[in-house]
Amino acid sequence: MVISDKSARQIFEETRSNPSRAKFGFGSKLAVINVDPQKGYTRPDLFPKTGYITDPNQMNHINDVSKAARDKGLPVIWTHVAYMENAADAGVWGTRTDTPDSLQNIKYGSERHEFDDRLEIDEKVDAVYTKRMPSAFFETPLNSFLNWHKVDTVVVTGGSTSGCIRATAVDALSHGYRTIVPIETTADKHESFHFANLTDLLIKYADVVDIAEVFKAIEEYQA
Repeated sequence: MVISDKSARQIFEETRSNPSRAKFGFGSKLAVINVDPQKGYTRPDLFPKTGYITDPNQMNHINDVSKAARDKGLPVIWTHVAYMENAADAGVWGTRTDTPDSLQNIKYGSERHEFDDRLEIDEKVDAVYTKRMPSAFFETPLNSFLNWHKVDTVVVTGGSTSGCIRATAVDALSHGYRTIVPIETTADKHESFHFANLTDLLIKYADVVDIAEVFKAIEEYQA
């Protein structure tokens, strides 16, 4: 194991500037998966113990990339997390703590379950799923939806980088999708968690890119 006194941010920037592997790249058709941009995570002013901000323009970036995809007829998916009133569907994940701020106490229809008010979701054409576990693929219709639309590339946004973004990206790769993570659209509670996981995703599971690369790919898309 390599020992280093560099910060997670420094390691990420060094890894990104000196890539050791080729990119997966964009395939023939992409979809945007916006993972859990809900108030319980995006609004530390309302929920200081669970909310976090990394890029202050994250919601704008998510809106912009979703609109760009939607305007090209590309699928856009939104997920958020919630559980039954008695948390009977939280599984073992809901056994570690039980406080008002605990994960399993995000209830259906609660303010913590609601999407951030700044988001522009078009429920006439966008797919919206409630999930219970980290990956957006786990026990949701997501994979079937992407297969039906002949998607081979997924752009994963949202939070947290070390949790549901990572889990979704790993599952996306496992399902055979080229996986793209735009840096400006992701967030976590601490920069160490954020950049350490971006580094790991970059090395193994995804292309971690500036959002400009995603806009370019969408602009060039032809049905």
